[in-house]
Amino acid sequence: MYKSKCPACPGHRHPRHYLCRDCWDQLPGDTRNRLTRRDANAFLRLRQLHTALADRTPLAIIRVSR
Repeated sequence: MYKSKCPACPGHRHPRHYLCRDCWDQLPGDTRNRLTRRDANAFLRLRQLHTALADRTPLAIIRVSR
């Protein structure tokens, strides 16, 4: 199976996932829950995650909007 690079670490992620399993588990629970929602704001939350990663924000403190 093809794997994509994880944007938070040198590891690889499943193509349908935002992060690798290890990085995903480091996110706060409320952030993970919000990122799994499929609604009109899903893309905005994903952009917030990528912005936080680009700013090198530690995974444990990344927050995304509701």
